[in-house]
Amino acid sequence: MTTNSPIPRNGAFIAIACGMLAGFLWFCYEWTWNRIYVDEGYSLQLRYKGPPLPLLPGSRPPAASGSFAKVEDSGEPAEIGVLEQMVGPGRHFYNPLWWERTLVKDLIIEPGEVGIVTSKMGAPLSSGQFLVDGDIGSTKHQGILRKPLPPGRYRINSYGYEVKVVKEEATDSGGGQIKHGGWVNVPSGYVGVVTNLTDNLATQGTSGIQDKVLQPGLYLINPREQQVDVVKVGYRENSVTANLVLDKAGDVALDASGEPMIADDNSGIAFPSKDGFTIHMDFTAIWGIMPDQAPNVIRRFGNIASVEQKVVLPQIESICRNEGSKLGAVDLLVGDSRQVFQLKASENFKKVLEEKEVSLLYGLVRHIYIPQEVRLPIQDSYIAEELKLTREQEQITTKTQGTLAEEKEKVKLETERTRVETEKLVAKQMAEGQKEAEQTKAETTQLVAKIDKETAELDAQASVTLGEAKASSKKLLEQAKSEKFKMAVDAFGSGEAYNQWIFATGLPETVELNLLYAGQGTFWTDLKGFSETMMGKMARDASPGEAPTKR
Repeated sequence: MTTNSPIPRNGAFIAIACGMLAGFLWFCYEWTWNRIYVDEGYSLQLRYKGPPLPLLPGSRPPAASGSFAKVEDSGEPAEIGVLEQMVGPGRHFYNPLWWERTLVKDLIIEPGEVGIVTSKMGAPLSSGQFLVDGDIGSTKHQGILRKPLPPGRYRINSYGYEVKVVKEEATDSGGGQIKHGGWVNVPSGYVGVVTNLTDNLATQGTSGIQDKVLQPGLYLINPREQQVDVVKVGYRENSVTANLVLDKAGDVALDASGEPMIADDNSGIAFPSKDGFTIHMDFTAIWGIMPDQAPNVIRRFGNIASVEQKVVLPQIESICRNEGSKLGAVDLLVGDSRQVFQLKASENFKKVLEEKEVSLLYGLVRHIYIPQEVRLPIQDSYIAEELKLTREQEQITTKTQGTLAEEKEKVKLETERTRVETEKLVAKQMAEGQKEAEQTKAETTQLVAKIDKETAELDAQASVTLGEAKASSKKLLEQAKSEKFKMAVDAFGSGEAYNQWIFATGLPETVELNLLYAGQGTFWTDLKGFSETMMGKMARDASPGEAPTKR
């Protein structure tokens, strides 16, 4: 039989103390050596280095060139290299012997800025391609990302991606043609003409100037993918005018015929007329570029200034010279030929601009300066003709004034005659009216008398009729009464019976009959008993306590 010897009490205490010491040492090691704190606005980039000694556990194969180290499902690194996922602000524990820890500041893109991202991970692009499709973290090739980063805060692993923050890039491509990229502002009254620097397979877009323009607004444009020409649309004005002589007061000096004098023979649109005279001309064009025309203008001319210098101004001078040289100086001064020339020059100018896809609102020949030696004879002849016409008009005016005075007198005479005739007509109408009124009055009086007579006759006839009716009524009433009595008598059989019935109906309802015997003697003697009998009856009929009334 064996027995277990008890562990010494001091041995248990040693074991507990060793455990607590090991825990304390591990806590110090973890919170001093392994701990790293990431502040707000920073991220921690991690690169797994493997064990510091070959015999220690944790050895892994290195990651392929141009790629991040792979991570197992448990979160443990499967390869030696930089991890794609970075950890954010807070307290983290990574042993510096196995991990390389690098603090990376967050990327902040302010409003008005754009981030151009370059991917350093993935396979090289095919020949002729330099833009990479996809977002950060999902790219498969090396190169510049097609999609720029808008304003905001980003946590980007600098080992795989490089970001260049730009504002608005303006590049002069020559001839005053400015290409914009980055944060592009298209103001009101302008459009943006987009030029693709390469094909876009995702959107089937081709390189070159695009027909669809950008409307006014703010746009994030990757300057490595696209460039934008900001083009002002609408109408603008260009004028070609001659230099005129000014007097001391700064006003335009006039020659003897009142026309402006040319200071420079080469100013304005100068050309020889058909008969050899030098003609000067002013021309104004109101032309412009519409939004749908802007891409073609950039494609053909580069910018608006080139349209003005290469198309508008040269065509103004060319058309006016060609059409004006076909006419003589006199034709350009007077007559329908001058108007025909102006219309034809405007129509030809409009046709040329339409062929260039430029809009024209107005093309106007404003003034034609004719030499004084041509103008003075024509003006003198016109002045003489105008004077002749003026004299003729004065004669017509004088004759018209005489006719007017004569007509005024006729009007006065006719007015007086009309007044007299009116008064005569008024007097005649008043007399006829008075006569008709008196006649009407007499007829009315006669009619009233006739009506009064007829009324009296009707009243008399009514009185007779009323009397006859009353008499007839009374007669009929009496007849009815007699018929009534006759019928009553016939009913009772004789007149005596009827009288008795009348007598009986006149008696009261309570009648007391007393028979008195009258013997021999006088009537007055018999009345004694009658009086006593009547007095007794009256006493019986009287109220108790009331004495009979004697009569």
